[in-house]
Amino acid sequence: MNDQTMTGAPPYDPGGGNVSEEDDFSWLSGWERPDGPTKVALQVGHWKNDELPEELEKLRGNTGASGGGKSEWEVNYEIASETKKILEEKGIVVELLPTAIPKRYFADVFVSIHADGHPDFTKTGFKAAAPRRDYIGKANTLVDLIKDEYAKSTGLTWDEETITRNMRGYYAFSWWRYEHAVHPMTVSAILETGFLTSWSDQQLLINTPEIPAEGLANAIVLFLESENLI
Repeated sequence: MNDQTMTGAPPYDPGGGNVSEEDDFSWLSGWERPDGPTKVALQVGHWKNDELPEELEKLRGNTGASGGGKSEWEVNYEIASETKKILEEKGIVVELLPTAIPKRYFADVFVSIHADGHPDFTKTGFKAAAPRRDYIGKANTLVDLIKDEYAKSTGLTWDEETITRNMRGYYAFSWWRYEHAVHPMTVSAILETGFLTSWSDQQLLINTPEIPAEGLANAIVLFLESENLI
């Protein structure tokens, strides 16, 4: 859909973000995972949006979707917090991140959590996407797990129709373009948890955030197990 004011996530990589063959990525040569426990980062879409750095100032006015008396960031925050709780019970270190993430931020898994919106109030469902430039080559595995586990937990349908090239170019993925983006060796995904403009999706996301959180947490755990990280 073309109306970026309705979609749950901010405008994605507004400059296009194609990587030049001449770009120097020599700093990645011989990279090794930092010592420390397995870490998951959950970005709360639109949270503290006014604190974005200068390089992302064009996104400051984008507050995302709304519905059921809630702003998107509030819904995202509750789902992220519930997901964090589940993962921490399994001994996983979890960090909640606002719209602006630290420079070249590394985690074993990074998921940006959003809620969608649409002028058609009957529009329902969820979607997830991997970065279109997946340097580590594992993001699609994470997305496939999210697709399966989130559907099992929530009963929502998969909304592949509105997954766009721009969604795969989400600014927090664009490490070649922005300093405030994930490290290229971070396995990343963006999740649109449902439509805040849909009454049925609203009830799920607002009243029972633990249900979408369960689906996301299960997917993350399965991914980390597959990588022998837990």
